[in-house]
Amino acid sequence: MLEPALLPTPLVDCTDPALARRGVELRLKRDDLLHPTVPGNKWRKLAPNLAAAVEQGHTRLLTFGGAYSTHLRAVAVAAGALGLESVGLVRGEELADRPRNWSLRAAEEAGMELAFLSRAEYREVTGRGAADEAAAEGLRRRWGPCLVLPEGGSNALAAMGAAAIPAELPDLGARDVVCCPVGTGGTLAGIAAGLPTGARALGVAVLRGGAGYLEGEVARLHRSAYGREFGNWRIDHGHHGGGYGKVPAELAAFAERFERQHGIALERRYVAKLLAALHDLAVAGEFPRGTRLTAVITGLPDPV
Repeated sequence: MLEPALLPTPLVDCTDPALARRGVELRLKRDDLLHPTVPGNKWRKLAPNLAAAVEQGHTRLLTFGGAYSTHLRAVAVAAGALGLESVGLVRGEELADRPRNWSLRAAEEAGMELAFLSRAEYREVTGRGAADEAAAEGLRRRWGPCLVLPEGGSNALAAMGAAAIPAELPDLGARDVVCCPVGTGGTLAGIAAGLPTGARALGVAVLRGGAGYLEGEVARLHRSAYGREFGNWRIDHGHHGGGYGKVPAELAAFAERFERQHGIALERRYVAKLLAALHDLAVAGEFPRGTRLTAVITGLPDPV
């Protein structure tokens, strides 16, 4: 059985002198503490999909991810706990014959069958596989009966799962901006949909070249989950650090300073980019005085 989640997750004030000088408050929504094996936004996005899989009688999950995908590990652990099989299609056929890194090894140890695709094939299946039923059926013919979950787990059910985050934040109003990193858009879509009137959502893109594409994905998820679009959100594309998985020296230095100052270990590829962006935007005067930022800490640091 899957262990229960810690809900609601802790909400802690985070006094930052640079932000305070500009009249901006910061608090952290500690979703990294949500679950011991399926942490953060992965649990919120997977939980409704897992419930649907069990209800519909599925015995196998199939999904996609890169070499260090938290999503693959989370699916592997959650599926195994529920007695389901899992298949992970991994970007990079050159990885097939190499020793497994810690992340892929953890997925395999949790019971996931890994298959390695060329980057061209991966782009094709992730672009169509979970959203296009004909393409999903093709995957089922190849890999057997399964529920196909999209890359990052972001679908309509995932967005509705993430929409619970604002409900755990008291007294949201016009001065509030709820913020999260953006890889595939599901968490941001859910947060925006769950906000009360006046509050806004801000996503920080962690991949390069996503302008326009990520906005389209969030809007698509809103239409799919809620039958409408929302106008209370935006995505910052200036803090991806050079691309997905990239952690430049300046970002690493910011993360180390933040950790020393606040005593919180930061995941680098998503969370550090989010917090660095909020710091830079506040210092640049992007937020009016009196703004309260809530940063959703979506995941755990990599193991040392």
